[in-house]
Amino acid sequence: MAHRDPPGHLAPHIPADDWNRATAAGAPVVIVVHPTPPAPPHIPWRRVLAVLAVAGAAAVGGWGLVVAVCTLLDATAHAATVIAGAAGPIGIGGITLRLTRPTK
Repeated sequence: MAHRDPPGHLAPHIPADDWNRATAAGAPVVIVVHPTPPAPPHIPWRRVLAVLAVAGAAAVGGWGLVVAVCTLLDATAHAATVIAGAAGPIGIGGITLRLTRPTK
């Protein structure tokens, strides 16, 4: 009897002796193929990174806006102090309002 291998490349795990013995005796050969488990869902990194980039840009822009407002308020406070110091006391109808403390 000629040596016969299993047809195709179906089950390389079946030893050739067992295959030949089963085919010579006419016994059925049962091949159990376990399905591969489904792959876990992948993370779309490009979409995640795009969202993080937009969120980071918004956060940096927000902080930049806060710094700009603080700078403007600081400049306004300094300007008001300089103007009040230069103007001295303001009087209307006998009521005098001192905007700054006199320097000693």
